[in-house]
Amino acid sequence: MLRYTLMRLGIFAGCLVVVWGAVYSGLFPRGFGDSNFLWVLLLSLVLSAPISWVVLRGERDRASVQIVNRVDRMKANLEANRSQEDVADDTARTQGEAAASN
Repeated sequence: MLRYTLMRLGIFAGCLVVVWGAVYSGLFPRGFGDSNFLWVLLLSLVLSAPISWVVLRGERDRASVQIVNRVDRMKANLEANRSQEDVADDTARTQGEAAASN
């Protein structure tokens, strides 16, 4: 997941540099007054989102598989712990019943 996040940030940084250059060279319009930085940032976000969606599809699928495997492993561990508690509880009850009948 860290790799995917870093790759996405890299794509955003690349778009930010390209948009910044395009705005200051006059290819894209400038923002009004002091809002130019916000304009460049917003335009970079809008451009990097679809690029990330297409380019990082494989990496996103790999991260998804890792997350699903981790969740399944945690569920299996929880179920194993739950069954161990049930066995210990049943053992304690039978020992308590045996002591009470004596």
